[in-house]
Amino acid sequence: MEFDQIIKKLEKLLSLPLPGKMGQITMAPKPIDEARFAELKPHNPRKGAVLMLFYPDERGTLVPFIKRPDYDGTHGGQVAFPGGKWEESDKDLSQTALRETEEEIGIDQLKVKLLGKLSDLFIPPSNFLVSPYIGFVEEKPTFIPDPFEVERIISCPIEMLTDKAIRKEGEILIRKEYRLHAPYFDIEEQMVWGATAMMLGEFMYLWENN
Repeated sequence: MEFDQIIKKLEKLLSLPLPGKMGQITMAPKPIDEARFAELKPHNPRKGAVLMLFYPDERGTLVPFIKRPDYDGTHGGQVAFPGGKWEESDKDLSQTALRETEEEIGIDQLKVKLLGKLSDLFIPPSNFLVSPYIGFVEEKPTFIPDPFEVERIISCPIEMLTDKAIRKEGEILIRKEYRLHAPYFDIEEQMVWGATAMMLGEFMYLWENN
């Protein structure tokens, strides 16, 4: 599918009712933590936003992920969408997603066209309620990764994301201490799991069922 066709499909999909939990839960760690899907919003969560960005490339239509450096924190070493916490200077959470993406991987936020967003997702370990936005740029960007925030950028063709062969399940070692069983996306030999996989799970559910 050509880049323009993909963008038109995304516009159509994001005008439809979102699957929410039905899509997110397909990639949720086991056992399922039902509290994160409760109808009542979590008490006083920190707010954040991420961006699922589409761009054209000679390999097709790509989506960039970031691998965070190893550090002694909840999300150290994990693969994620660019994004971060809401700041008081942000007019709204879409601005958070755009600002953080520019800071982390150097994408000029003025060149990003937002198409909409997926369902918010609560991340219990860090007490974040995250809003995942979807947007695109019309030309292949020149990435400028922040060395303190980004160990590497992993750009994934959408054809790979739609390949069910990369959706796997297994044991994941967290901070070299804890183990859990979870589904994940195997992207360039990286395990994309947890909140990022759940957001992708909702996206893929929407993509494959409409």
